[in-house]
Amino acid sequence: MNKKAIINEFIRYIFVGGAAFCIDILTLYFFKTQIFFGLGYIGIYISTALGFLAGLIFNYICSLIFVFKNAKEQGKGRNIFSFFLFSLIGIMGLLLTEIGMYLGVDLFHINYLLTKVIVAAIVLKWNYAARRILIFA
Repeated sequence: MNKKAIINEFIRYIFVGGAAFCIDILTLYFFKTQIFFGLGYIGIYISTALGFLAGLIFNYICSLIFVFKNAKEQGKGRNIFSFFLFSLIGIMGLLLTEIGMYLGVDLFHINYLLTKVIVAAIVLKWNYAARRILIFA
């Protein structure tokens, strides 16, 4: 795959990631403010995990359809092992997200939504690189 194709693919991944992020953060906000509002920090962490899961599912489906077009043409990523690996990479991303949320919210006392934006930018790069190399190469 040439450099231009990889750049175009990454741009598509950013759009899909952006939409997944919107689903993620809206789910986080909804659960934190409507369901787990009385749980304090633990409510933030549970809500963060639920938002991440919603974004992960959306991201997987859109990655298969829209982002990794060469892999789609070759049928890559469309089996249970690929979904497992996609999810495992997502779980590593979730772990990075939770660590980032802890650092930002608990240690540095930054607003949880601002912290989420900062952490998501970092985790986006991890998720793309790992998925590109391990699943859709």
